[in-house]
Amino acid sequence: MKNMFEILVTTIWACFVTYTLWFFTSAKDYVPLTVKEAKMLWKIHKQFDLCNAKTWQRIMHNGKIVGFKCECGYTYVQKRPIIINSPATVRIHETD
Repeated sequence: MKNMFEILVTTIWACFVTYTLWFFTSAKDYVPLTVKEAKMLWKIHKQFDLCNAKTWQRIMHNGKIVGFKCECGYTYVQKRPIIINSPATVRIHETD
């Protein structure tokens, strides 16, 4: 009986460790893009992949643009790991 208990506890710990590693490495959240950023990323895709497409479609999540889909079938969705904090806002003052 003691041997079965040890196997059960070891299995539960192994599952917990595996889930924790998956969560911290794979769990991601969508990052919104502006229309200008999405259009620029599409143009970069066209340039580097020699794509002849004329249009692209927005990929939306919760009412915000998170990526694009090209006519050629290429799809880009911007995500980041959940554990990363939001970057601090930096304000740059221009003096002319």
